[in-house]
Amino acid sequence: MKKTLSYISIFFIICQAHSQNYEIKSPDGNIRISIDNSDNIIWSASLNGNVIIEKAEAGMDFTSNTDFGTNPKVKKHTIKSVSETIHPVVAHKDSKIKDDYTEISITYRGHYKLNFRAYNDGVAYQFIDEAHARRQVVSENISLTFPKGTKSLFPQEESMYSHNERLYLDKSLPEILTNEFCSLPVLFITNKAKVLFTETALIDYPGLFLKGNASTTMNAIFPKYVLEAVDKNGKSDRVQTITKEADYIAQTTGKRVYPWRVFIISDDDRTLIESNLTYQLAKPTVIKNTSWIKPGKVAWDWYNANNIYGVDFKAGLNDDTYKYYIDFASKNNIEYIILDEGWTKSTTDILHFNPEMDINELIRYGNEKNVGIILWVLWKPLDENLLEILETYKRWGAKGIKIDYMQRNDQYMVNSYEQIAKECAKLQLLVDFHGAFKPSGLRRMYPNVVNYEGVRGNENNKWSEDITPEHNVTIPFIRMAAGPMDFTPGAMINKQTKNYAISFDRPMSLGTRAHQVAMYVVYEAPLQMMCESPSTYYKEQETVDFITKIPTTWDETKVLHGSVGNYIVVARRKEDTWYIGGMTDSNARSLPLNLSFLGEGSYNMEVYRDGINVDMFAQDYKIETLHVTKSTKATANIASGGGWSAIITKE
Repeated sequence: MKKTLSYISIFFIICQAHSQNYEIKSPDGNIRISIDNSDNIIWSASLNGNVIIEKAEAGMDFTSNTDFGTNPKVKKHTIKSVSETIHPVVAHKDSKIKDDYTEISITYRGHYKLNFRAYNDGVAYQFIDEAHARRQVVSENISLTFPKGTKSLFPQEESMYSHNERLYLDKSLPEILTNEFCSLPVLFITNKAKVLFTETALIDYPGLFLKGNASTTMNAIFPKYVLEAVDKNGKSDRVQTITKEADYIAQTTGKRVYPWRVFIISDDDRTLIESNLTYQLAKPTVIKNTSWIKPGKVAWDWYNANNIYGVDFKAGLNDDTYKYYIDFASKNNIEYIILDEGWTKSTTDILHFNPEMDINELIRYGNEKNVGIILWVLWKPLDENLLEILETYKRWGAKGIKIDYMQRNDQYMVNSYEQIAKECAKLQLLVDFHGAFKPSGLRRMYPNVVNYEGVRGNENNKWSEDITPEHNVTIPFIRMAAGPMDFTPGAMINKQTKNYAISFDRPMSLGTRAHQVAMYVVYEAPLQMMCESPSTYYKEQETVDFITKIPTTWDETKVLHGSVGNYIVVARRKEDTWYIGGMTDSNARSLPLNLSFLGEGSYNMEVYRDGINVDMFAQDYKIETLHVTKSTKATANIASGGGWSAIITKE
């Protein structure tokens, strides 16, 4: 159902044509965008009367024809209110999304438009080029000035050649120097509200970074258009050196739209989890037949270094090991396994498999056991021979690919993502972008794109102490606001800080067992990993049984509690069953649960929570079943670095 109300600008009282200054409000009236078209296009945003984005500039400079936003001259504008419902092909958090907004579309002399939208949970804008000329984008002018006292959780980068797997540095804006910059998404914290800034509908255009100015103003920067990228030593399978760049950021031809600049704005941290803005603003799907797209869980080998034990074969890169993974997946109704690094003849020869492994036999065996095979590949050799490689994998019977080591955000790489998604869709292959930048709308356009990494996840346990409980309750509010994240949860070797140790081949996680289990509800990932060794999981069958009951896509999401970097409790519904996941930082918490979202009648609530001795032994947990109704006053008691989960079914 779609309802659209359009108002010709002459009748919209607040839009005074002679001044070329305009204002629109969100449907609930709480968010307001003001636009000034004097010397440049300047805009601001407020929430409940409080200025949140004080002054922002929007513009684009080209090698020829009209620049956008310089001495702008408005020809006309229209304002409309839209109310419609989106039904995602892959429901990351909601199977029905209300898409309600107010939009102003401003047409300027020089053949370009600028659309602003005000939603109840944020604002966004997008340039549209209506000229029919081939030219280059020299720069895009995005300047964001926030009120005094604003700070940021800043995913600082050292280079634009990056996996974008960052920690979030707590910095006041004046502390961010002119040589410091970050990838997106990034969170700004004003005295009155928070602003999550990211982008979506990123098509045929470079990804955006944001740099400091030692003030409350931030500016966009972009990777240049790459003219030459080579392997300097002639030996690398994954690392390139960009040896030649253009003096522009993108090439463009004819009429086109540019990415949406997205700002989730709220004084309630829970909004950052519940918002669907990056999906709503993305381009609709271009795939006609989507019935073959099957999300699910994945038994994953690389994290646990194939530490298979208690068997009568030598574990490693061989058929016996992967048939063991397939058997484990089959017994536990896990939909897929991944063959990660080592299954190919070499990491550059990815058309032939390791002579110690028979991929055709493993795929045949997996099909017999109702387990699909996903193949890991490096981007560099894949890019050199994309079609033949994908067609070969499809002929073998693979269900998808996991692509690693892209490390770039320039226009060529963004186009490569789309080409991979498109060709995989033709062959009915799933795509997991690992070693990737953040989700930027491609997952709606090509719903076979089911996962992105671009997050510092569990694999870092193999070489660092970075994956702390504080980090784990920060990323849902920032990185996950952009879309699903391949964090790879499910570690069964869990430690408190005092007895944590780094081990590449036998990694352990910081925080409790219940903390890891809760990730399966809290973290969105339609293709959700189980990172531990099957041999270890067999010893933890109770935990496996609980995890495998949890879906990877959702019909409805409600955030019961949320505070960035402190704690989170999420309730998600799949059909008639509700699931709750709660996590905390290093502080123990007791969080009351409002179960009023339940229907009438009585329910069984199966709870997986921290055990009484979890402060000494982080793997201690307890499973119990409670009887509840919508009026039950329940509490999630969560230990330091802990978690709490529940599966609620009708009696």
